[in-house]
Amino acid sequence: MKTVKLIEIKSEIGAGTRGASMGIDALKIAALDFGSSYFRKHKSVEVPHENKQLLEPIIHDYAKRIKGVLTVCDKVAKEVSLSFNDPDCFPIVLAGDHSTAIGTVTGIKMAYPNKRIGLIWIDAHADFHSPYTTLSGNLHGMSLAAITAEDNMEKARNKPDDDTIEYWNKLKKLGGIAPKVDYSDIVFIALRDMEAEEEHLLKKNKVRVFNLNEIRRKAVERVAFESLNYLDKCDLIYISFDVDSMDSSISKGTGTPVPSGITEKEAGNLIYYLLRSRKICCFEVVEINPTLDRENLMAENAFEILYKATNQITNDF
Repeated sequence: MKTVKLIEIKSEIGAGTRGASMGIDALKIAALDFGSSYFRKHKSVEVPHENKQLLEPIIHDYAKRIKGVLTVCDKVAKEVSLSFNDPDCFPIVLAGDHSTAIGTVTGIKMAYPNKRIGLIWIDAHADFHSPYTTLSGNLHGMSLAAITAEDNMEKARNKPDDDTIEYWNKLKKLGGIAPKVDYSDIVFIALRDMEAEEEHLLKKNKVRVFNLNEIRRKAVERVAFESLNYLDKCDLIYISFDVDSMDSSISKGTGTPVPSGITEKEAGNLIYYLLRSRKICCFEVVEINPTLDRENLMAENAFEILYKATNQITNDF
């Protein structure tokens, strides 16, 4: 039986909209409203954040607050890696903005440097920009580029300064491993909002994407099965769940909601079926922003999904 360890990361410096750092506390409030002892039952550790940088001037326009993101991701990587010292421990990462996923993947790779890591990215966005292609400069849109060590110079639009490039290279090489995941070992689910630069990378590298039409045609159980089958050659698989993968009618409580997403029931069932695989080594929930929400609805939906996922982890492994 697996024991869940919650890793809390109240960082939002990679996002363009304020409030994601409050997402974990919103989950805790949701648990209380449901009368659940979830956060008392499972041990947790909080990774220190660098949100003080939000009060400081932006220095790197094409990679905003990258120094702080690098610091946070390094701490996340060490904490995630440490979790795997206990073979019965299953880390669940609860984070603010999606940039900290760079640290999560790094931590898995640090613990298992010789293992092939698969990644299931449940998200409305591709997060495949780099400082050379970004429109916003927000690091939560560059997570997968850092994880795959991708600059995408073919589609470069920006000329970052030397300091930005130095920090970006450090972020790509975090943990002394680059790339951490190969394109062939990535699956997107519910992706529907990306720029031309990102679309170029996905098409060029033939990345597997399950869009909404395919999800509805096949149903989530089949999508989960095909995702795991696609990543069959991987030794371990990590699931990152951005709540904006859900439809914007549901996902108002997130920084970048997008129409035509999956429902909360589809998201919960999808993750439930994915977690039936013993290769899943880590699960992550990101981008809950209660400042944009009403009556904490997003956190309540996300908590139900988290609760269902945790039961699957602790009961079936």
